[in-house]
Amino acid sequence: MSNEDVHSHPIVELQERIQPEVMELVKQQRLQRLCEGTCFRKASSRRRQDRFWCCRLSANHKVLHYGDLEEANQGAVSYESLQEKIQVSDIKAVLTGKDCPHVKEKGALRQNKEVQEAQELAFSIVYDSDEYLNFIAPNKHEYCVWIDGLNILLGKELTSDLTKSDVEILLSMEMKLRLLDLENIKIPEAPPPIPKEPSDYNFVYDCN
Repeated sequence: MSNEDVHSHPIVELQERIQPEVMELVKQQRLQRLCEGTCFRKASSRRRQDRFWCCRLSANHKVLHYGDLEEANQGAVSYESLQEKIQVSDIKAVLTGKDCPHVKEKGALRQNKEVQEAQELAFSIVYDSDEYLNFIAPNKHEYCVWIDGLNILLGKELTSDLTKSDVEILLSMEMKLRLLDLENIKIPEAPPPIPKEPSDYNFVYDCN
């Protein structure tokens, strides 16, 4: 597709129609990832060795199940083995970066590379009477997945760089598929004229 075609009115209009479908697909993927669960490193200012815990969203998207793990990579973790839970309806807000209580605690103790890394991957869920569930994501990708997923559960917009990238890629692929049969065909700027109405509507259809 030439640059001129991409910015033509019919193409832009088609993109606008497809984008909600693409965004819905991204949202479904995010919630599915939360349902699969993620292993997180425990936030502690006095840890001598890494300790881990897992958090999973229930299949009906109403409960977050979480609990401690003996080791980081122990495969799929069942809901039954995760003893603690938070109702999604009890979540009041999601904090990120330096606004998280566990990041503030680290920052008060020392200012170093570890604190900087924690700021970039940290987020907290605020629930009940100002209770916190603190997270440190294993990487930036998982951080974006969980922030997106929590925003979906709270009815907020998805603003992560990962979402922007996924939407652009999926939208581009979908546009190419739908326009495949129009390759080397000039797309008109305006729709064809509507023909005049017939003199009467006494049409006869022979179904035999």
